[in-house]
Amino acid sequence: MTTENIIELDCLGLLCPLPVLKTRKRLQSLEAGDLLLVKTDDPAAVIDMPHYCNESGHELVESREDGAVMIWVLRKV
Repeated sequence: MTTENIIELDCLGLLCPLPVLKTRKRLQSLEAGDLLLVKTDDPAAVIDMPHYCNESGHELVESREDGAVMIWVLRKV
């Protein structure tokens, strides 16, 4: 990843469907091309976040684990 400005969204402690709903709401206020880093710890996010990106058209730039936390980087289209 580059050193672009990344907006962070903390969804730790939230269960399905809240991480995806908060991600969708936060992306609405961003410009096309902006990056959003989302932190989740809901096991369902492993399925939900890629599915949301696929359905919405936003690019899933990166996904990685940091202990019990999943980190997602999305680019708004």
